[in-house]
Amino acid sequence: MKTVQISLNSIDKVKSFVNDITKFDYDFDLVSGRYVIDAKSIMGIFSLDLSKPIDLNIHAEGGVDEVLECLKPYMV
Repeated sequence: MKTVQISLNSIDKVKSFVNDITKFDYDFDLVSGRYVIDAKSIMGIFSLDLSKPIDLNIHAEGGVDEVLECLKPYMV
């Protein structure tokens, strides 16, 4: 598992983020305080406080570099 910090401070960013990570067959969790939600769920993302960076847990054995390359626009 790898954890990175991302920022999703606009509706367009959230939509493009979900579109980007649904291309991968891994599990992704967003962690904000004590809340953990599926990062592929747009409704779940909007239930979080998006005014500050959020931790993204990537549950992948290999191929994390490809995921990180795709996530560069969102990383803090």
